[in-house]
Formats: sequence, C-alpha cells, structure tokens
Amino acid sequence: MRFLSLIRINETTSQPPTERLLADMGKLMEQMTREGVLIETAGLKPSAEGVRLRLRGGKVSATDGPFTEAKEVIGGYAMLEAKTKEEAIAQTRRFLEVHGDEWDIECELRPLQDDGRCGGGAATAN
Repeated sequence: MRFLSLIRINETTSQPPTERLLADMGKLMEQMTREGVLIETAGLKPSAEGVRLRLRGGKVSATDGPFTEAKEVIGGYAMLEAKTKEEAIAQTRRFLEVHGDEWDIECELRPLQDDGRCGGGAATAN
C-alpha cells in the first residue's frame, strides 16, 4: 500500500537545513530506498513561488504566493510503500527523528486511493 507523507513547515520560522542534517537525511533516504520503503521524495520551493488554483461555483480563480493566511505550508513530500498504516507511521517517525530537537515540523500521512480515483471522486485523466 502506498502512503503520501506531506511535510508541513512554518515558512516564517523555519531555518535552512544544516550540513549535518543534509548528510543524515541523505543516509536515511538511501537506506529507506534500499529497503523498498521510500519511492520518491522532494522538497518544495517557497510558497512565494507558487500559485493556488481554486474551483468555486464553476469558476476557477488563481492566487499567487506567498500564502500569508496559512501558518503552515507543505514544504515537501515523501511517497512511501508500506504493508500497514502502522509501518508507514514508523517510517515517517524515522524521517522526523533525524531532524533532532531544533526543528518544529510535522508530517500528514495519508494512504493513496488504490482504485484509480483521485481524492475528489473524479476519474483520473488518461
């Protein structure tokens, strides 16, 4: 079963990763990839470089970043392969723990639909 771990950060208070964290994270990602747990991961550029699109009442609107109304934003993601939700939680815990005491981040862990539907119930494009 696949899970998506959404990494939430506070852009106004987050610090850049140290060289040590980058090295430790690289080791962890290599290990998790060898174990077949980590499928893909990426960090995201600041929300100032993004745009939000919203469908409301049949009309699409766009809002350029930064998104000041949001205290926390998605800072990255990891796609995980796990047999159970508990296993996915354990793998996500490994990711969080490598950050140490100086970080304040959270991960939202969500299972992916396995029936080919996207989250809103609409069919995926082919």
